[in-house]
Amino acid sequence: MPDYKLSAQLKGHDGDVRAVCFPTANVVLSASRDHTVRIWRRTAENPKFDATITTQGHEYVNSLTFLRPHGQYSDGLIVSSGKEPIIEVKKPTSTPSDNAERLLVGHGNNVCALDTSPRGSWIVSGSWDGKAIIWGTDTWEVAHHLVHEGDVKSVWAVLAYDESTVITGSADGLVRIFKLAGNKSTEITPWKTLSTGGVVRALCKLPTGLQGHPSGAEFASAGNDGIIRLWKMNGTEVGSLSGHDSFIYSLAALPGGEIVSSGEDRTVRIWRGSKCVQTITHPAISVWTVAVCAENGDIVSGASDNVVRVFTRNEDRVADAETIAQFEESVRASAIPQQQLGETINRENQDPKSWLQTHSGTKDGQVKTVREDDGSVGAYQWSTSQGKWIHVGIVVDSAASSGKKVTYKGKEYDYVFDVDIEDGKPPLQLPYNLSDNPYEAATKFLGDNELPITYLDSVANFITQNTQAATLGQTNNAPSADPYGTESRYRPDSAPEPPKKKFLPHMQYLSLTQAKLEAALKKLKELNEKQSERNAVDAASISLLESQVGTISKAPSATGDEGSPATLEAAQVIFAIITQWPYADRLPALDFLRCLVPHPKVAAQTDRHFGDIINIAIRGALDPDFRGDNSTLGDFIEKGVDEKALNANSVMMALRTITNLFSTPEGGKLVASQIATVVNFLSRVAGTNEGQQPIGAANVNVQIALTSVTFNLACLAFRERKKSPPEESVDLGALAEIINIVETTVRKQTDNEVLFRALMTLGMLLAAGGDPRELAKSLEAQEWVALAAKKTGDTRVKDVAAECLSYLKQ
Repeated sequence: MPDYKLSAQLKGHDGDVRAVCFPTANVVLSASRDHTVRIWRRTAENPKFDATITTQGHEYVNSLTFLRPHGQYSDGLIVSSGKEPIIEVKKPTSTPSDNAERLLVGHGNNVCALDTSPRGSWIVSGSWDGKAIIWGTDTWEVAHHLVHEGDVKSVWAVLAYDESTVITGSADGLVRIFKLAGNKSTEITPWKTLSTGGVVRALCKLPTGLQGHPSGAEFASAGNDGIIRLWKMNGTEVGSLSGHDSFIYSLAALPGGEIVSSGEDRTVRIWRGSKCVQTITHPAISVWTVAVCAENGDIVSGASDNVVRVFTRNEDRVADAETIAQFEESVRASAIPQQQLGETINRENQDPKSWLQTHSGTKDGQVKTVREDDGSVGAYQWSTSQGKWIHVGIVVDSAASSGKKVTYKGKEYDYVFDVDIEDGKPPLQLPYNLSDNPYEAATKFLGDNELPITYLDSVANFITQNTQAATLGQTNNAPSADPYGTESRYRPDSAPEPPKKKFLPHMQYLSLTQAKLEAALKKLKELNEKQSERNAVDAASISLLESQVGTISKAPSATGDEGSPATLEAAQVIFAIITQWPYADRLPALDFLRCLVPHPKVAAQTDRHFGDIINIAIRGALDPDFRGDNSTLGDFIEKGVDEKALNANSVMMALRTITNLFSTPEGGKLVASQIATVVNFLSRVAGTNEGQQPIGAANVNVQIALTSVTFNLACLAFRERKKSPPEESVDLGALAEIINIVETTVRKQTDNEVLFRALMTLGMLLAAGGDPRELAKSLEAQEWVALAAKKTGDTRVKDVAAECLSYLKQ
């Protein structure tokens, strides 16, 4: 069988390509960290493709699948999701401005895996929240939750094996098989649980019958140990394939039974039986994803160099000689970090390049390092089919040590660092030249990756520490001119340690306003059609929301909105929906509400039956019946809430609404007037009272919203106590409960952003001094602040914890 050759390089993405799909011979789908989903259609000039963006979001898109044509969707549907944990379903003909056909809300963190059943009757999703969910495509609602007990952390892979079987792979090292047939339960427990010994990141179904795998395996799994494991559906492991040098991220099966894999070792590998028969090296650190076209057997890959590549065995679809030569040269010119080879490289002990002429490799994909004629270390990979060593890059034992520049996004740099911003998440790439100022390079890196500016000192110090012994160009020649002039050049090895940034006190309130209100409006309109005549809002009200959605979704400063009558009227429409519609249908309106409250005069709006915005938001999130009884809101929060009946995302929206009330003076005053009620609500969400279960404890977005409210309350307390004369709308009783909420959060949560906001809450109270600081000391905050610092490697969390401990010692 011939080797795969490059067919096309599809360039257009501005970030890592994290997911690909090859539904037909003429269509490729891709999803990227540049927040887009693209559809690539083959042109008449085979093998070229033209791209159209179907989705332009606000966050990384990390997962993708295609729902086969059915019913009214004759072209099928593109299903995607990512860091923003809403699953979007769109037509292939859609543009970014078109509304989604459906938005599926149920996960609380990054959705990293998607698949569809063979007949398209359901979708399965996996997430960093440790959950896997089955969504019926007849109702577009949750059909089943697949139970993952224990410390799962993340469901990295999902496989719709057949119409009645789902397989999942997770960070706890387990593969779980679920049987759906005849199961009407909302929650389904695993039929079989298989242990792999390492994080599972990829799954694929293998053909059976005459085209089946020689081992008789019916599916394969792979992950962090770099091993592909072959399984029967009865749970028997019948074989394994070794060859990858690092994490395996993706698996696919060819129609003839061969397996395709990709991973962190820069390669796509083709496996026939128990042997690797071809290794395709990419000019990128990570090959995140592979997919196979069932119609023609072509392969598509997506990698960290932002490029989608198609490979084929059909000579009619092979790229022209110039394109192939450019691809091969980019592979040869790429830098390979020494640590990726898992060995210490000593240049003097390397065999000379001539060794390659007299020795053969023992298996396809084997890597051999040799000393090049110019003294650098070259990496060569054995190709079994070609019977020769292929040059695949230059080995660098530390950044820039080879004397060669590293290419990143078409430019040359002395260094391209892998930066681990958060434990358990893939590193981001940071390019740097020794002539650059580390702080300017760090600022650009944060902006490019939409990271908080609070990381600035940490990233700049990382650059400084990792370039201490380096000189410009890594040569003995005099350093070249730099943008600042010879005398003013920034010298990492001689610069004094910059002063550490202080986080406390932080005087600005937080807000959580980023939204896709167009999608929320579409969902609201769909739900309105099924409401009773009494509850449905009229056409004029819908038209009003349509006309105001652009204004509501943007900050008032960007639109010049000073509390227009139309905005205030839209608020009344939203009030009516929240207070009158069934609980399951309120989420889009709650989303509107949290975006409305930063607009002037909205916070002062009330409903004649149900009171102010705080009452509407909290009851809308907690009370399925929205009772108009005589119980106070505080009493209801304490005694009337059934957490099992609640939608955590609705609670999140209520928390975001209260957070955003601080955006206007009247909103801040409203919160200050109802401190006891608000703090009571926060305590109920956190589950601090004996006998109460927390709400949304596994939903990171709920926890971020919760700690955003606590921070704003702490900021209010700080501001009031610094006034002359001081004010105390947040009294010591409320402060004690806020500290209790923060302690509960620190002890139970692990997300770095949640921990950071929780500690910032405490820090603001400590910075206020006086009674708040003494209160925190009396509640023994020092012990759990130290615990927070030990729970994570995040520099921000450690630094703000250190500031808190410093205050506690005063």
